[in-house]
Amino acid sequence: MSPSTVNLLRMNQTAVVETWRRLLDPAKCWVLFAHGTCVILMEPADDLAQQAISLLRKYGPVHAGTPAGDFNIINLDDAPGWAITGHHPDVLTYVDPGELEDHDDLTVGLFGRNKRDQDGHELQVIHIEDKRAF
Repeated sequence: MSPSTVNLLRMNQTAVVETWRRLLDPAKCWVLFAHGTCVILMEPADDLAQQAISLLRKYGPVHAGTPAGDFNIINLDDAPGWAITGHHPDVLTYVDPGELEDHDDLTVGLFGRNKRDQDGHELQVIHIEDKRAF
């Protein structure tokens, strides 16, 4: 088990799900991966997990020196911690303050980017938030 998986387990999966629920539009469908990366599905397909996996397979892995290596940090107002963005606007990774000793922007951003990279390779779905009306 990787360090950030242990961290996510320590943070409590339920708490991370509740954090994303507070942060995201309650009408949106989204999928959470093992290291805290959330894929928001703006146009949900039949299989939400597969749709999110396809997006994260393409936009999760980090490739230094390309847009896939870029990140931005969002300081959260509605929850402790940060959301780390990458080169796809609907792929965000949550970093809880308890995961890191240092909270400077570079450390937080690189840590979040690494979590996104892990999720982009492992593609382990841990939660699906399905808000479609049937």
